[in-house]
Amino acid sequence: MEIGRARSIDIDKKVGAEFASAAAREALGVEPRKVKYLGGGSFGRAFGVSFDGGEMVVKLLVDGAMMRKETHDLSLLGSACSLPMPKILFCREADASVPVACYGMERIDGKSALTSLSLQLGSKAKKERFADEVTTALHTIHTFTADKYGDTMSPKYDDWQGFYRPFAESIFAAVRQDRIFSREIIDAMKRAMDVYDIIFSEKASAPCLIHGDLNVANIMYSKGRVSGFIDPLNSMYADREYDLFQFRNLWGERFKLVGSYVSKYGASEKIEYKLAFYGLFNEIWCSIKVGYVIPPIMKPLVKRMDELASKLR
Repeated sequence: MEIGRARSIDIDKKVGAEFASAAAREALGVEPRKVKYLGGGSFGRAFGVSFDGGEMVVKLLVDGAMMRKETHDLSLLGSACSLPMPKILFCREADASVPVACYGMERIDGKSALTSLSLQLGSKAKKERFADEVTTALHTIHTFTADKYGDTMSPKYDDWQGFYRPFAESIFAAVRQDRIFSREIIDAMKRAMDVYDIIFSEKASAPCLIHGDLNVANIMYSKGRVSGFIDPLNSMYADREYDLFQFRNLWGERFKLVGSYVSKYGASEKIEYKLAFYGLFNEIWCSIKVGYVIPPIMKPLVKRMDELASKLR
C-alpha cells in the first residue's frame, strides 16, 4: 500500500452520469433508461444504471490500476464468500469517449446497513442475527488462505510483520512531514510505536484473504437479512484480525460485531491492542491519501490508542 497523496477523481455527478451511461450502453448494446448517482469518495463515483431487463452499478475510478485491483478483488472475494458480492459485468480502460477507467457490476439487493432504519431501530434479536450473519460470512472469506502475506495480486512476504511493520513505520514518518496532522495525533502514534513490540508479540494468523473495509456502510441489508458485501479496499492476504477493526467504524459497535466474531472463532490475547493500532494507523493512512482529517472518526481512535498504550508502558 503506497503512502502519499492520491490523485482524486475530478468529475461532477452530471458528467459522471453521462460517462456511466455511455459505458453501460457500449457494454450492453442497449440504451439505459435511467442513471442515478449512488455515492462516492475521493477516488471513485458509483452510478446505478437501469435498462430494460435489469440494472447494474457502474463505478468510475481515477485510473486503470485501481480498476484492475478492485475487479480482481471482487471476483476473488466473490468466490470465497458465502454471501453475494457484486459480479463483474465489464471493465473499461479510459479513452477519448469515456476518459476515466470504469467497470460495471451487479447490484446487490437492499440498502446499506448504515442507513437501514429497520435494522438500526430493530430488536436486540434482530441485531444479534445481523452480527451472526455478517461474521459467519466474513469467516468464510478468512478460510481462503495463501502461502504468503501481501497484496492479493502479488503476495510475497513470509511474515506478517515483515509486511506490516514497514508500512506502519512509513505512515509514522509521513505524518511528521504532513501539516494536516495535529500534535495530539502525532503523539498518539509515537506512543503506539513505542509499545509496538508488545502489541504484536504474538504470532499472526496464517495468511488469509481479507475484505479490507467491512464496516456497516459496505454491508447490504434486505428483508431482515444480510444480502451481501460490497466495496472491498486493499484486500490482501493478512492477519485475519486486520479485517476486524472496521467493524467498529461508523455505527458498528451497535451490533457488537467484533464480539460476535471473537466468540465464534477466537482471537489473539492482545486483540484489543491490535485493533486499536490497526484502526488508528489505517485512518491516518486514509487521511494522508485524501489530504484531510475527519475529526469525528479520528478523535475516538486517538483516545482509544492512548488509553490502551498507557496500560503497556
